[in-house]
Amino acid sequence: MSKISIGILGAGSIVEQRHLPGLAEDPDARVLAVCNRTRATAEAVAEKWGVPRVTTDWREIIAMDDVDAVIIGAWPYTHAEMSIAALDAGKHVFCQARMARNAAEARAMVQAATAHPELTTMLCPPPAGMLGDRFVRQLIADDFLGDLRTVHATGFSAGNLDAEAPLHWRQDFEVQGYNTLTLGMWLEVIHRWVGPHRSVSAQLQVHTPQRRDPKSGEMIDVRIAESVAIAAELECGAIGCYHFSGVCPHAPPDVIQLHGTRGSLVYDLSTDEIQGAQLGDKGLHPLPIPDDLRREWTVEADFLHAIRTDGPTEPSFADGLLYMEFTEAVYRSAQGGVAVALPLG
Repeated sequence: MSKISIGILGAGSIVEQRHLPGLAEDPDARVLAVCNRTRATAEAVAEKWGVPRVTTDWREIIAMDDVDAVIIGAWPYTHAEMSIAALDAGKHVFCQARMARNAAEARAMVQAATAHPELTTMLCPPPAGMLGDRFVRQLIADDFLGDLRTVHATGFSAGNLDAEAPLHWRQDFEVQGYNTLTLGMWLEVIHRWVGPHRSVSAQLQVHTPQRRDPKSGEMIDVRIAESVAIAAELECGAIGCYHFSGVCPHAPPDVIQLHGTRGSLVYDLSTDEIQGAQLGDKGLHPLPIPDDLRREWTVEADFLHAIRTDGPTEPSFADGLLYMEFTEAVYRSAQGGVAVALPLG
């Protein structure tokens, strides 16, 4: 198909900042309808982007016969229900990260996608690590690292430091589920570069046990961790050490390190600067990303191309299930005081 009609289910900031501009670059893609929680915000988006139909009920868009695909930009607690309903209605699905609230919802989404192989499904990839993604994968394929031995990743910020701040939706377990800080995003990148994990052992900490609900004013128990320390084993036999925290007032850069028998790679996720060294080198040195391997943000074009060609997508729903199982395993491990095997039973 050349011309593609799209419905927007939830027009939050990333939809306005990235997805709608990206879709607008394709002359044969048209957004026909937008749904938001309030009609006023939906109408504002529609007026700005020339969308002819507005609703506050996402089911109305899924029922529209002339809508070919949906972009799901709502919060994670809606993702499974919306995705499955859209696939059952014959719509292609692009779903915003994080994929779902838990592994069960993610698995149901994968099953629905498998049941409709004629339809395209895709998750939104994290922008972090995107620019040098192809270069890192080529270096690994060219045996720059040798046999992988250790993966180390950190994701620190001060986002949760203020104990008096109200509950953010990203701290609401009913909305977010097990998704925690940048854990899922960094794991998606690690899986893409060096493969999945075999087991997880973790410690969690909620530093501010209760926060005030901005709507009701009531104090709500915080169930999503504000600090996470993880030891893990990858299927390739390497050891992973991952540390995430939202209570760091002077946070260091977010970094993924890969160390093998022949060399090391260090990727700064905040600057897309890559350093590397192999045996015999004096130390780490910059590895500029070649122009022909730079991966720019073409997420919307990639989704439309996959629809037109029936081609593969990245990340796929199956890719998302990997990081959702890992994320839930982190909580199972911390709560049970045991290492948790992957994939989850």
